[in-house]
Amino acid sequence: MEYVANRLGLVFMKINGPALGHEVVSIDPAEAPNATAAQEVEKVNLALEMGNNVMLYLDDIQHTNPEFLQKFISLCDAQRRIEGVWRGRSRTYDLRGKKFCVVMAGNPYTESGAAFKIPDMLANRADTYNLGDILGGNLEAFSLSYIENTLTSNRTLAPLATREQADVYRFIKMARGEEVATTDFSYGYAGAEVQEIVGVIKHLFRVQEVLLRVNKEYIASAAMDDKFRTEPAFKLQGSYRNMNKLAEKVAAAMTGDEVDRLVDDHYAGEAQTLTVAAEQNLLKLAEMRGRLQGERAERWALIKREFQRVRSLGGAADDPAVRVAGQLSVLAERVEQVKDSLLLAAEREAANGKELQQAQMAQQARLVELMAQAQAQAQQQKAPEPEKKLSTLPMPNLAPPTTGGLDWARPIVARIASALEGLNQATLKVDVHNEPPPGVQELLAQQVAIVERTLVPLVRAATGNLQDVRGLQDRVDQMLGMLQEIDEILKGKYLR
Repeated sequence: MEYVANRLGLVFMKINGPALGHEVVSIDPAEAPNATAAQEVEKVNLALEMGNNVMLYLDDIQHTNPEFLQKFISLCDAQRRIEGVWRGRSRTYDLRGKKFCVVMAGNPYTESGAAFKIPDMLANRADTYNLGDILGGNLEAFSLSYIENTLTSNRTLAPLATREQADVYRFIKMARGEEVATTDFSYGYAGAEVQEIVGVIKHLFRVQEVLLRVNKEYIASAAMDDKFRTEPAFKLQGSYRNMNKLAEKVAAAMTGDEVDRLVDDHYAGEAQTLTVAAEQNLLKLAEMRGRLQGERAERWALIKREFQRVRSLGGAADDPAVRVAGQLSVLAERVEQVKDSLLLAAEREAANGKELQQAQMAQQARLVELMAQAQAQAQQQKAPEPEKKLSTLPMPNLAPPTTGGLDWARPIVARIASALEGLNQATLKVDVHNEPPPGVQELLAQQVAIVERTLVPLVRAATGNLQDVRGLQDRVDQMLGMLQEIDEILKGKYLR
C-alpha cells in the first residue's frame, strides 16, 4: 500500500492497529487510554486535516475495536463527511471532490484466535479485497515473494538484497535444478558462496511450501461459517513474518529433517497464543504436512468426531428440543453408516461367491480335460498299469482297465475331485475374515435387543413434551455408542 500511495502521489499516513488497541472507540485523542494510542488517533486527525492527496492506512484492524472503525462509515456515503478533533476542537471534514482514501487491512482472527468481524455497515459500503483473489493468475509471483522477503533475514542471503534483483532469480533457477552460467551474474560470486546460497534457497522452498499451504487453509477456514464446519477452525497463519522468522534460522548445512523440525518448533511456539485450541491446530498442521501418525492420528480423529457430535448436540444454553433433534440427526447418520457397512458385507460376500463359482467351473473344466486325455490314452494302450497313489499319479499317462469305456476313470476322477475339494476347503479356512469371530453373533443379538427396547421409547419421547430430558439424553448416548460399536465390529473385525 505504501508503494501504491507513492505511485499515485499520495501522502501515506499509517495507523498502527495494535497500538490503538481494543479500548479506543473515539476519534478524540483526549479519550485515548494511553499516550501511544493517543498518538495514533492524532495521526488520524492529521490526515483528515490535510484533507487532499492522502492515503489513511489502518493496519491490523483485527486488533482494534469495531466501534472505532464505524467512525469511517460516513466516508463511504455520498456526503463524504467525517467528524474529527484537531487541537482539542471538534471539526467536520468535508472530503467531497478530494483525493482522500481510507485503506484498512487485517486478518480474520485476532491475536487470541477469536474471529474478527468488520461492522456490517462498513463492509457493505466499502470495497473489500482478498489478496489471494486479486493475485489470481500470478501464483508464481506471489509464491516467490515469500523468498524475496527473506533476503534480509538470512545471513547467507543478505548480500543479495544490495545487488541486482536479477541475481536472486538466477539463484532461484539454480536451486530448481536449471543450468545458469556463473558469468551471467552481475557480481563475482565464489564457488563455495554459490553452493551455500543455492542450499539455503532449496531449504526455503521447503519452508515456503508449508507456509503457502497454511495460508491457504487459514483463508478457507476463516471464510467458512461455524455451522458448516466438520472440524475445528484452523487459526495458524502462513505470513511473511513467519517466513522471515524461519528463514533467519535456515542454514545450507541443514538436512531436510532438520528443516521440518524447525517448522515444527516454530508453529509449536506460534500456537501458544491459541491456548486451548493449540493442540487441534498443531494436529491439523501435521495432517496437512503428512506427518500425522500413530497416537497423534488417533487423537486427531477423536477430536474431529467429538467436534461433530458436540456441534450437533448444541451448547449448554440451547433449547433441549433442539439438542434432542440434533442427537436424532446424528443417530440417523449412524444408522446409515451401519446400513452401508451391511451392504458392503453383502457385496463382498456376493463377490467372493462369484469368484468361488468361477474357480469351481475352472476345476470342472480341468476334470473334463483330464478325462478326455485319459480316454485318448485308453485307446492307444492295451495293458493296465498297477494303481498308484494320488500323490504320485501322473494324470496324463493313466492306463485304462479292460472293461472299456470311461467307467474305469470315474474312481480316479472322484479322488481328484475329493483332493481339489479338500484344497478348496483349506483355502476357505485360511480366510478367517469370512466368518465372524467368536462372540460377535451374541453381541449383535444383544445390541439388537437394546435397539428394540430403546428406539421406540426414544422416538416417542422426542415427539412428546420432553419432560424427561435428562433420561432422554442418556438413552440417545446409549444408542450412539451401541451403533458405533456395531459399525466398528462390521468394519474392523471380519470385513476386509
